[in-house]
Amino acid sequence: MPHFTEATTHYWQQFLPPEAAPQAAPASQAGPWRLGYPARLPDGRILMLPIRPLAAEPHHAVASLLVNQASMEVVRVLSRMLGEALAPLAPDLVMGLPTLGLSLAPGVAESLGHSRYVPLGYSRKFWYEEPLSTAVHSITSPTPGKRVYLDPHLLPLLQGKRVALVDDTLSTGTTMAATWDLMERLGVQVVGCGVAMLQGERWRQKLGPQRTQQAVGVLRSPLLRAVPEGWALRD
Repeated sequence: MPHFTEATTHYWQQFLPPEAAPQAAPASQAGPWRLGYPARLPDGRILMLPIRPLAAEPHHAVASLLVNQASMEVVRVLSRMLGEALAPLAPDLVMGLPTLGLSLAPGVAESLGHSRYVPLGYSRKFWYEEPLSTAVHSITSPTPGKRVYLDPHLLPLLQGKRVALVDDTLSTGTTMAATWDLMERLGVQVVGCGVAMLQGERWRQKLGPQRTQQAVGVLRSPLLRAVPEGWALRD
């Protein structure tokens, strides 16, 4: 059995009350954790996240959030809270990043009073254009060659609008930065980005100081390393 891990079947289905986990201790005193990491929502409730070793580095792990496997109640709450966090940026449109950002973007848009959102996709249709795409990869999907595409029929919706990018997680920041760059090359005004989970701190370097100030999230989770007792904070 891999180092302190288990099936994720029962994860992401409900929130736990604030007393289910102690108030956050200083980073030097936090953990180790065994199977799950207690991520705290802005209202104090807890969402337990399963700890998953990285395939290429099994002695390193992340606390995972797969919103397309979460209960509808969890998705509704995360979407609403993310919409509230993005509201000060006053976006005219929400753009969902594939794949998991598309589970959140409709609810975020609705919470902001919008009637629609703009989806990006990984699957290239025959009428898509290469200039309306960019290469991406992530910490959990590192295989090179993946591209994200904007349907050219949606481009007129973005012209002259203030757009917020929505995804499930910010970890390395690579996918978000590439998408942000693409939108700016297309003349789109990106006012910021929002995610359900801010994972670690490495994304800050990739986005840079200005974009980091325009990034918001609902939950925070650390990067982890294996220790005899379970998983501890990773430097």
